[in-house]
Amino acid sequence: MTNRIRYPKPLQKGDAIAVTAPSSGVEANLHSILKKAKQNVEDQGYRIVEGETIWTEVKAASSTKEKRAEELMGFLLDDRIKAILPPWGGEFLMEILPLMDWEELKKAPPKWVLGYSDISTFLFSYTLLTGTATAHGTNFFDLSSPGWDELSKRWIDVLSLEKGQTIVQHSSSNYQSSWEKAFNNQGTGFDLDTPTEWKVAGDKKEAEFSGRLIGGCQDTLSILLGTPFAPVKKYIKDFAEEGGIWYLESCDMAASGIYRSLWQMKQAGWFENTKGVLIGRPANYKPAKDFELEDALERIFADMNIPVVYDMDIGHMPPQNILVNGAVGTVKVSDGKGTLEMVFD
Repeated sequence: MTNRIRYPKPLQKGDAIAVTAPSSGVEANLHSILKKAKQNVEDQGYRIVEGETIWTEVKAASSTKEKRAEELMGFLLDDRIKAILPPWGGEFLMEILPLMDWEELKKAPPKWVLGYSDISTFLFSYTLLTGTATAHGTNFFDLSSPGWDELSKRWIDVLSLEKGQTIVQHSSSNYQSSWEKAFNNQGTGFDLDTPTEWKVAGDKKEAEFSGRLIGGCQDTLSILLGTPFAPVKKYIKDFAEEGGIWYLESCDMAASGIYRSLWQMKQAGWFENTKGVLIGRPANYKPAKDFELEDALERIFADMNIPVVYDMDIGHMPPQNILVNGAVGTVKVSDGKGTLEMVFD
């Protein structure tokens, strides 16, 4: 197999990090949070370059799709910028995908993009269309906290990794069960109030598996099915030898919506040659009568005879591990705790 993942150069102290909003921008009353995040990241030894889009929010987006695409493309092609951290997710990132010059991005040096929620829409397509590794994890807004939690702060370690190196991350001790306290006390950090337990679907207490990582926010990735921006089948074929690990999390889906989305992905062949599945803690979740998340996972994956780990540190119920699309991952889970090892092969 000649196709390989393109890993961006390791992030180094003094490097410039761009903050741009390809989905939602930030309202004026929250600009102070952006300034706190900027100060915190600069205190770690990096330079922050702020895009124009981060300061505005109109009609559920930072700007027009054309402006958002232009600013993101500009930073991706700017040799002075070494990484891109959007402020947070949003609703309509998919609008910019047809406006990106994917052929130009294939030729350009690979560059780190880090984020989650709607940002995973871009991460997913950027990896699949150009072969560039992307990082799913904490957003820039969350870095406004005066003290970063043990999982979130690993973004620096992951983006600083050399090709050929390995990094190990662990499950959290506690997670945030509600955003209420964090929203009422902006910039003070997460309220990690509930014990974390990584669970294995079925009757199993342990799981161990390896494969090449791919995934993101289920709410937004599912809309890419059938479009030119999700060549999943090619990715599966290119890396058939290693097999894949899917990681997925949801923001606004009930159990029924999660099931329908997983069913659609399965019918489209997205789970072919999958070695295991990682499911993040679902946000704004509710069952469909007596139908729960566990029922959805059972119906989709039971006949595939693969391990499925859920309630993981991924997505909208922080803290979260940093997962790299394209990296080879090894997951080990035992008695509610676990590790995620990644190698930049």
